[in-house]
Amino acid sequence: MFEKIISGEIPKTFLYTDDHCVAFLDISPINKGHTLVIPRHPFKNLYEIPEALVGHLFNVAQKIARAQKEALAADGVNIIMNNDAAAGQEVFHAHIHVIPRYNNDGYEHWHSHGGYHGDEELLTIEKIRQSL
Repeated sequence: MFEKIISGEIPKTFLYTDDHCVAFLDISPINKGHTLVIPRHPFKNLYEIPEALVGHLFNVAQKIARAQKEALAADGVNIIMNNDAAAGQEVFHAHIHVIPRYNNDGYEHWHSHGGYHGDEELLTIEKIRQSL
């Protein structure tokens, strides 16, 4: 679907465009102004996007977040990218959500399942380090 929006086959008003990405309002916003930043190339998720483009996408997300705070008087902004179905990704064309937030807007964050016990933290760190 995002490819059709980018190509103009599905009409959409862009909030931002450049040679590498586009940004437009989410069709099912958490709050008004909820924006998606999308690479023009249909990378499936964060793991596939070239490193230089990841930086560019997040720079654009930062610009939009600053604009949302100013233009919409947002109290804060969430920057979210879901990668894979287990993380909530439903559209498998990489995209970053830039969501203006307001005190008491009713949107809930995730909750912790508790901390690490015993050597769990060190073992977890070692596993991740081995994959870096």
